[in-house]
Amino acid sequence: MKLARKLTLALVFGVFLVLALSAYVQVRREARIFENDVQRDHHTMGRALAAAVTEVWRSEGSARALRLVEDANERERQVNVRWVWLDEQADEAHRPRLSPELLVPASKGQAVVHRIPHEDAELLVTCVPVPVPGDRAGALELSESLAGARQTLRSMILSTTVTTAALTLVCGLLTTSLGVGLVGRPMRTLIDQARRIGAGDLSRRLSLHQEDEIGELGREMNAMCDRLAAANQKLESEAAARLAALQQLRHAERLATVGKLASGIAHELGAPLQVVAGRARMLVDGDVSGDEVPANGQIILEQSQRMTQIIRQLLDFARRRSAERQETPLRSVLRSTFTMLRPLAEKQGVTIVQEGDSPELVVHADADKLQQALTNVVVNAIQAMPSGGTLTVGVRAERASPPDNPGGAEGEYVALSVSDEGAGMPADVLEHIFEPFFTTKPVGEGTGLGLSVAYGIIKEHGGWIQVDSQVGSGSRFTMLLPQGKP
Repeated sequence: MKLARKLTLALVFGVFLVLALSAYVQVRREARIFENDVQRDHHTMGRALAAAVTEVWRSEGSARALRLVEDANERERQVNVRWVWLDEQADEAHRPRLSPELLVPASKGQAVVHRIPHEDAELLVTCVPVPVPGDRAGALELSESLAGARQTLRSMILSTTVTTAALTLVCGLLTTSLGVGLVGRPMRTLIDQARRIGAGDLSRRLSLHQEDEIGELGREMNAMCDRLAAANQKLESEAAARLAALQQLRHAERLATVGKLASGIAHELGAPLQVVAGRARMLVDGDVSGDEVPANGQIILEQSQRMTQIIRQLLDFARRRSAERQETPLRSVLRSTFTMLRPLAEKQGVTIVQEGDSPELVVHADADKLQQALTNVVVNAIQAMPSGGTLTVGVRAERASPPDNPGGAEGEYVALSVSDEGAGMPADVLEHIFEPFFTTKPVGEGTGLGLSVAYGIIKEHGGWIQVDSQVGSGSRFTMLLPQGKP
């Protein structure tokens, strides 16, 4: 139910209740006043008539006294006046309306007042004792119908009911109009504004000119919109700054990896450079002639193309690219990564071995970022074997549930594992390996960003990295990526 309607009903009910109680009290009061007036009139008339009857009875006899009572009855239109005997010898004409037990106080000289039923209305009967000569006890009986009082009360009730209904209706109309104007419409405006804010629309402002609590609430909602808009703008700028910083960190780690690869690339370029220099010297010195000249030129061309390809791979890896997710075969990512890292691995005395025949598994990912994550993990594994060893890379399909949803539904994932034969890591190191700038390498040999960047890239693609490591038994990093779109 609407608030304005509730207020209207509550006020109308309150007004109606107050008016109804007031009318009830007034009707009861008027009824008591009317009855008290009748009783007072009866007592006044009874005492005056009783004194006259007593005097006439003593001076002129009982017949004249009773005649006086009859004359008084004829003069009164509303009050019936009778002479009654209070003993059991009274005849029908002078027998009291009240029962003997009710007339006991009258026999002792006290006036008696009672209501008795009579046809369609009650009679108010007043019995005033009259001292007369003789042994018999007599009294004046004054009776008056209360039908007029009932009619008066009915008219009063009708008038009060009409007045109450009219006042209730007027109050209801006024309350409804005021409730709709002062509460209903402003509250509807506030509700609509709250819904717009919940939907993210902070452009609208309320225009409530009420100088009350609702107007104050509207102004506070406008101020809240201003604060939320400023906070959203600040969050957007901070998010953009964090994203830019994250991209800078990833690019910095990529360049750091390029630096680590530089020595291996230099060694890789040494052999083709020597071949090119030797063949070029033979051509310059004229040591070859005839068909040998084109053959040596072909050798120089092939070695130059080989060096160009090596340098292009290094530049492509170092160059910053825009993120673009697409269906990416893992086999091509592994192939390009192995080609780029093989010189570094050979210089370290590490042999990269692919576990089994890798199936053609496809993930929806950014190939460049995925290569960076794999490169960071492989370089970390190579550095974990300073005395050389075997680095094993495997790819397989696996059903798993994310670690942040234990016991949840399993899904289809691609598991890309990198295993080394290094010294392994203790439990206290495993807790921090994905934290930015955490490293156990000597100063100048690691940035502490490689595994952190790799973890961020895999998590960005809807996956996670599992680490199994024991001191003296090497380490195994498993990157799980969802098959299809995450």
